[in-house]
Amino acid sequence: MKPKSLYIKNMVCDRCISAVKTVLNDLDIPFNFVKLGEAQITREVPDYEVLSDTLKKVGFVLIKSKNIVITEKIKAEIVNYIHYNEDKALKIKFSDFLSKRLGYNYSHLSYVFSETEGETIEHYLISQKTEKVKELISYNELNFTDIAAKLNYSSVSHLSRQFKKHHGMTLSEYKKQHLKNRKALDKLS
Repeated sequence: MKPKSLYIKNMVCDRCISAVKTVLNDLDIPFNFVKLGEAQITREVPDYEVLSDTLKKVGFVLIKSKNIVITEKIKAEIVNYIHYNEDKALKIKFSDFLSKRLGYNYSHLSYVFSETEGETIEHYLISQKTEKVKELISYNELNFTDIAAKLNYSSVSHLSRQFKKHHGMTLSEYKKQHLKNRKALDKLS
């Protein structure tokens, strides 16, 4: 059999990849690779229903619709772009990056994503960026200017406006609240 791709919804991190690999191994389904949103298998799946049910038990959904597959690829690329790429990648215009990665015109990708998700690619991208901001604040290693530059914001005020719109508080309020609730290592039980 020629390798075949399975598309899987809700994969957003390395632990998700590991969980899908475990499912495939447990079901004796050989694969070439598993990455965000996709697993390439090397033989036919004996029972899609069993695979689908097993994936559902660990929070994933096997996808069949072409538009949903495209949407999940878009989400996986956004997650990679924001959370796992080199800093240089954020300097590339996102629409160009996405079109090149997926091989579709950006307007087509935007239409499919909006129809499938009920929100724009830009909104999803901004929500991922603000989640990355929260992560970077929690490390307490970068100031807001550095965080804005790292995520390719034109200014701290631009970042701050988007953050407040998405999370209902300013960057400083979030940092103060988050760091206040953090426990010192010697206080953990």
